[in-house]
Amino acid sequence: MRPRRGMLDAMDCLFCKIVAETIPSKKLYDDADVYAFADIDPKAPFHALIVPKEHIESLADAAANHKSILGHMHLTAAELARTHGLNNGYRVVINTGADGGQTVSHLHLHLMGGRPMHWPPG
Repeated sequence: MRPRRGMLDAMDCLFCKIVAETIPSKKLYDDADVYAFADIDPKAPFHALIVPKEHIESLADAAANHKSILGHMHLTAAELARTHGLNNGYRVVINTGADGGQTVSHLHLHLMGGRPMHWPPG
């Protein structure tokens, strides 16, 4: 894991601790670049979080060198959706910043499905 703003930030980050498995989670997917786990406060019957192993605070902090990890996160979401039978559809969301609803300062993608999703979200 290579944090952008120093090891101290990553060591204090909830999702970095989950990736390092110092905080338990229900692991759904794991490879060299991303880690996916079940959300502890699900908003749908299936709700996963997909995080890069590199500490990136938010989508606003992503740079050109993060292009492949951003694509990999989305492809991981598609694979998890197939694996978990979300055949009728699903929602993929990245909340960015306080006004965008981001509550953990580590880039993460929400994958939600298993029920009809309405727009706009409530």
